Amino acid sequence: RKHPLEIPPPSEKDWLKEDEEDFFLQDPDRKRDALPQPFRMINKLVMLVFENAMEIIERRDMLREVQKLKVQPTKCFPTAEFQVTGNANCLAVSGKYVFVGLSVGLAAFKVSDCKEVCAWDTVKTEICAIHASDLENECHVLLAVDEMGLVWLFCFHKESFLLIKILNEMEDISKRSACVEVMLSPGGDYAGILLQGNTKAWLEIYRLPKDSWLKEMEKNPGAAAGLACRKRRAQHSSQADIFLLQESPVSANKADAKLSLPVLLLKVKPPKPITGSSFKSPLDALKKVDDGSMLGLGYNHLIKDSQWEKQEAIFRSTYREYLEAEGEKESKEEITRHATFHFLLPSRILQVGPEMKVQPDVPAGISVHWDGSHNLCLYLLNRPLREKVDSDPKPDVVWPCAAPIACSAVSSCARYLALACEDATITIWDKQLGYPLSVTAILEERLIRSIHFL
Repeated sequence: RKHPLEIPPPSEKDWLKEDEEDFFLQDPDRKRDALPQPFRMINKLVMLVFENAMEIIERRDMLREVQKLKVQPTKCFPTAEFQVTGNANCLAVSGKYVFVGLSVGLAAFKVSDCKEVCAWDTVKTEICAIHASDLENECHVLLAVDEMGLVWLFCFHKESFLLIKILNEMEDISKRSACVEVMLSPGGDYAGILLQGNTKAWLEIYRLPKDSWLKEMEKNPGAAAGLACRKRRAQHSSQADIFLLQESPVSANKADAKLSLPVLLLKVKPPKPITGSSFKSPLDALKKVDDGSMLGLGYNHLIKDSQWEKQEAIFRSTYREYLEAEGEKESKEEITRHATFHFLLPSRILQVGPEMKVQPDVPAGISVHWDGSHNLCLYLLNRPLREKVDSDPKPDVVWPCAAPIACSAVSSCARYLALACEDATITIWDKQLGYPLSVTAILEERLIRSIHFL
C-alpha cells in the first residue's frame, strides 16, 4: 500500500443502547452483528481493506478490457540478415535491389534473397545519404552524398556500378561547396541539389539523360566490365542467413565506360532583400515588368530609401516603449542557407506553352521556398538548353503568403500541396484545379517544424 491504513473514527451508531443489550436473545440471527470493542474497530478496518482492494481490482479489469479493444500492432521479425564491411549509414530501394551506403562505399543486394551482387569501394569514402530511382531495363540511377558533401552520380546496370560524374567537384578546394540536400524526381528525369558555400547557398537542377543512358547501355553491353565492382562470397549460417563480404583485389578503371553527362538546367539563388527603388519615374518601373499577367517578387516598386527610413522612424517612435521593453537589438541580416523544393507534375498552376511537349508522369516544374521568405516560387523545367545557365532565373509563378513559409509537403499522388507558415496556418492546395481546398489555423503559440501527408 502507498499510504498507511487509516483508523476510522468511532460513531455513536455502533454503541449499544441499554434497551438493546439483550437484543440477540430476541433475534438469534443477529447475535454476531454487534461486537464489543475493539472487535468492531477491527471489523471496520478489515472491511475497508476489502473495499479498497475491490476498487483496485475493478479499475484494473476495466483497463484490461480497454486494452483488448485496441488494435494490437503486428510484430515483425527479420527473415534474413546480412553483414557488411564497415558501418551501414543509409539505404534506398529501387526495383528488386537494395542499395546500402557504407563507411567504405556502396553495396547492392537483391531483395529476394538478400544476396550481395555488387560493391563499389574505389576511393574508400563514407556514404551518408543515398537516393535511387528505377529507369527500367534493369537500369537504376543513384545519387550518393559522402562525408565531405560531394554528390556522386551512379548508374547501376546489370548488377554493376558505373560512376558518371561528381556533380559538385571543384579543383580548388577553397571554392568547393557542400551538399545539404539532394532529391531525385519520380522516374529519374531530374535531380535537385541544394549546395552551400562559405558565404552563399543555391539550388541546382540537373536534367538526367536517362534515354541516352539506356541506348548507350544497349549498344555497349560490355561497358560495365571496368566498373568498380567487387564480387562477394556468401557464407551460410545454420541460425540465420548471414552474408559476409569478402575482400577482392579487383580494381576499378573509370575510363572503361562513358555515359552522357547530366545537363545543368537551373541555378536558383535565394531572393535578394527588397531595397529602395532606383527608378526615376513609374514608366521606368513598368518597363521592367514583362506583361503584367503574374505576380513578381516585389523588386519593381517605386518606394524610395528615404520613405523606408521615414517609415522605420515613425514605427520606432510610436512603439518606443515596447521596443525598449523587449530590448530589441539591431542584428545583421543572416544569409539564407536552406531551401525546400519539390518536383511538380503538370497541372493548371504550371502553364506550359503549346509548343512544349508534356508527359503526365514527368515533372514539369519545381516549387522552391527559402527560409524566411513569404513567396513560393515555381519554375518550369521545360526550358531550352543554353550554353550558359542563367544564374538568377525569374520564377514563372509566384505565390505570396501572409507569413514566411515554414515547411511544405507534396502528397504521394502529386496532386496536393501543403504549405505551413510561421503564423501556424496550414493551407492545402489542389494543384490540378489550382485553388485551395482548406485553410487551418493552429494556436498562435505553436510553431510548425514539418508537415507530411498520410
